[in-house]
Amino acid sequence: MLLNTSYNDKKTAKLIDEAVGKPFTFIENLKLKGIGSPRMIITKSSEQITQLLSLDHNLNWCNIELRPKGIIIGFRSLLESYSLIIPFYKLVIYKPGNSYTFHIDHLFISIDNSVPNKKFSAFMEKLNQLKSENSPTYIDEL
Repeated sequence: MLLNTSYNDKKTAKLIDEAVGKPFTFIENLKLKGIGSPRMIITKSSEQITQLLSLDHNLNWCNIELRPKGIIIGFRSLLESYSLIIPFYKLVIYKPGNSYTFHIDHLFISIDNSVPNKKFSAFMEKLNQLKSENSPTYIDEL
């Protein structure tokens, strides 16, 4: 789900917390050695996000925040902040060439990864680990 998170709205905060969980505590953040990604360049996105990003002529940056049950991809357009909220069970990640693409339903954001970055690689390992731990598993009964 794509939300405008520019303003401190209790309804929006509740929606986000229900979808991806409350933010990690300070201690959990230390144990995970950080929950945020470095800043990344957006190279491609779904039409709805592209329309928002095309409102200004700046370079389009985003970052990813880990939550217990999902991720939040944050970006800015003009003076507004937007967040793409993705629960782990709906998160699909593709790695075509030198980029990563994060999908939820009909929305997606592709980011550039052409320059190898150790911090981003470590972040993606953490994300994949949390996704595998928190994704539902189905075992057929024999």
